[in-house]
Amino acid sequence: MIYKGFFLAEIPHFSVDIWLNLWYNTHMNKTNELLQWAGAGFIVAGHTLNAVGPSMHPWNIVTFSIGTIAFLAWAVRVANKPQAMVNIVSLTIGLVGLYKAFG
Repeated sequence: MIYKGFFLAEIPHFSVDIWLNLWYNTHMNKTNELLQWAGAGFIVAGHTLNAVGPSMHPWNIVTFSIGTIAFLAWAVRVANKPQAMVNIVSLTIGLVGLYKAFG
């Protein structure tokens, strides 16, 4: 039976698809927001450790790296390629610093 161009059997599937799409986007947005806030918190903590001085080296780099990884995860999830590249470069520079500190 056709009702206004739709099969009646398809209408429940259509509403389920909309519900699943809304549920998926809601959870994706919460995860993305959590990654951004965690990254921001660690980046601020890294700047705080920098302000304390050289006695905090290499823990400032570790803290920056954690924040950068969180932002990189977010950038990959939302396909923000320029932000992902900035995070990859930042992480590489930080890893070189950690190698010099511990190696």
